[in-house]
Amino acid sequence: MDFKEMMEKEKEAKQKQNGKKDKNGFRPNLNWLFLLIFVVLIAMNYMEDGEKQRQIPYSQFEQLVSKDVLLNVTINTDANTAKAEIKPDSVAKVLGRNAVEKGQKAFVQVNVPSVDQASKMLSERQFKGEVKYAKDDGIFSKFLFAFGPIILFVALWIFMLRRMSGGIGGGGVFSVGKSKAQVFDKDNKVNVTFKDVAGLAGAKQEIEEIVEFLKNPKKYTDLGGKIPKGALLVGPPGTGKTLLAKAVAGEAGVPFFSMSGSDFVEMFVGVGASRVRDLFKQAKEKSPCIIFIDEIDAVGRARGKNPSMSSNDERENTLNQLLTEMDGFGSNSGVIILAATNRADILDKALLRAGRFDRQIHVDLPDLNERKEIFQVHLRPLKTSKELDVDFLAKQTPGFSGADIANVCNEAALTAARKDKKEVENQDFMDAVDRIVGGLEKKTKIMTAAEKKAIAYHEAGHATISWLLEHANPLVKVTIVPRGMALGAAWYLPEERVLTNREHILDEMCSTLGGRAAEELFGNTASTGAVNDLERVTKVAYAMVTYYGMSENIPNMSYYDSMGGDYGFTKPYSEETAEMIDQEAKRIISEQYERAKKILSENEEGHHKIAQLLIDKEVIYADDVKEILGERPWESRADELLADEKAAAEQREKDEALLAESKKDNEETETEVEGHETQVAEDSAVNEDIKNEKEND
Repeated sequence: MDFKEMMEKEKEAKQKQNGKKDKNGFRPNLNWLFLLIFVVLIAMNYMEDGEKQRQIPYSQFEQLVSKDVLLNVTINTDANTAKAEIKPDSVAKVLGRNAVEKGQKAFVQVNVPSVDQASKMLSERQFKGEVKYAKDDGIFSKFLFAFGPIILFVALWIFMLRRMSGGIGGGGVFSVGKSKAQVFDKDNKVNVTFKDVAGLAGAKQEIEEIVEFLKNPKKYTDLGGKIPKGALLVGPPGTGKTLLAKAVAGEAGVPFFSMSGSDFVEMFVGVGASRVRDLFKQAKEKSPCIIFIDEIDAVGRARGKNPSMSSNDERENTLNQLLTEMDGFGSNSGVIILAATNRADILDKALLRAGRFDRQIHVDLPDLNERKEIFQVHLRPLKTSKELDVDFLAKQTPGFSGADIANVCNEAALTAARKDKKEVENQDFMDAVDRIVGGLEKKTKIMTAAEKKAIAYHEAGHATISWLLEHANPLVKVTIVPRGMALGAAWYLPEERVLTNREHILDEMCSTLGGRAAEELFGNTASTGAVNDLERVTKVAYAMVTYYGMSENIPNMSYYDSMGGDYGFTKPYSEETAEMIDQEAKRIISEQYERAKKILSENEEGHHKIAQLLIDKEVIYADDVKEILGERPWESRADELLADEKAAAEQREKDEALLAESKKDNEETETEVEGHETQVAEDSAVNEDIKNEKEND
């Protein structure tokens, strides 16, 4: 029995227990009744337009004209009617006391024999008020005047509700509480599979296990295992969390509901909770199935963190309903929850507990080998040069996510097309990396010779110190061409270290301060060009003291809260400790600054050569620096990893060759043994024949 059959039997049992359900038909909705009452009230308000009007005979109209109690008369030339306004002080005489409210106008309506006769009567009786003549507006005009504003208001209301409800059909304006999840099943299948997901070996293994459970549950249930109720994909942006979910939708073979966490958020009270209920209702009807909620932090933030929000916050109500549906009093078997976020630290603890999200799958940035696999996927549609080195591209993009690598490949293709090339080459990829990291080149930016020299000395300071320090990141190239917000840049290849020690951090700080040290040492001044360097160094220095416990005077102390809590108006240390933190950060920065100045003073000639080469060429590479300062005696970690991988591959080839040779030797030995046995058998047969012949003789 597979998982689907198990779920169908469970559904049938529930239906028998709950009884037969009502057939789908029209169900009265109180919302329509409220709308009807609202329209009637508005119509009554418009009909009651602030006028009191009474129909009178023509003879009484003549008497009122003679008594001079009318303010004005309007004669309708098409309908042979007249409408006269009564003077405010005469309303009680004509209509009686309390006939109208205070401030309300009073009118009389009369049918006249003809327009000419009515006009003649008014002139003969010397009517002093204003006489007007008007034509009949028609039934349509009257209807439009009376009900037009109402119709316009209702239409505008319906339009706004449709826009706010996402344009959902079927239920009309009141379907705002329905789930907006996309459903992928056999008729609407996703074409992405696990083969399209490069790298992420660990994450794929855990996700594939869930899919395998849906396809072959007996393998796990025989051992007493249960399917995980939920899995949370956690990782930086662009690492492939949503792509993994798409692969699950393509491989699972069961209905897949996909929606974003922001789809639950709406301005109407109760809509978010209603959408959660409707989503799980649909999922239970199609179980077994998978629900994927992207960016779940939109509704899953920890409750009570914001004191300005009350306990009735709409987002908290939505989260409460989600918690109940995931693991509440009711049964929720057969529905697996997948969710993705890059901010797991702000999620509510009740959401992360076992029984709701049994697994947290970390999707980290790809390492060297995984980037190589990702490049191979994104290079398939490109027309690349045969000399393209994928290992080199993977080595040049440390810290890049899968989305970043896809962007690099696309930018490289655009760069090659801009240069009218037939193939995408290595240089196009390097230009694409520069474009993404640093921005577009600004070769037209006007600079004086003195400014160009100052920038060259600054960048040469970075290059010189980073080349001469063991733990500084390896230099790739240096440029004084403005790019983005930077006037110049030194490009490095960051080491992908598993652990970073104190020497690594200090060497990086010293290298970062090399630009400002060169300005002061060789230019006798300081410029604003080092502001980004100083900002980075200051953050690192304070992190060494307050987070990493690497300070001499405040050792082994960390004030970092990994739970993402907020200290509010208080600090976890005293004012004296705060002063010590400031002093330690200043001391660390000052020591590395003096160290940078000392290195530059000892290598002044090499620095000046690099600066002059920059002024002449504008862009120089690691090979140019090597000619000036000599070979760097330390090997980068990326080179070590590639060398280890190459050595492991060579060892595997040797092992395979030895195995093949051993197998061949065994086959030859077996052949020799078989030949020897055959020869022995033949000799035995010959001896037997000789023996038989002797016996016959």
